[in-house]
Amino acid sequence: MNAIITVVGSDKVGIIAKVSALLAEHKINIGDITQTVLSGNFVMMMVVSLQESDINIDELRTILSKESQLMQVEINVMAEKVFSSMNRI
Repeated sequence: MNAIITVVGSDKVGIIAKVSALLAEHKINIGDITQTVLSGNFVMMMVVSLQESDINIDELRTILSKESQLMQVEINVMAEKVFSSMNRI
């Protein structure tokens, strides 16, 4: 299963490092990543694979939700199929 992770918030040191470390800790592979900073706002989108992961998508949401509060950013996790369906024209 693939998932889309989005991170939005004020730019600060370590956002990518913290999210990536949490993913690596649970054997979640990053397939694609894009990030930018717009007027001091950090925006990142990742496509990740949970195929080898030791947690499911709901557990990932819980873990990243807790981390988002600590980092003071907004993190969302969505199954890739749902994301694709929502964005189909």
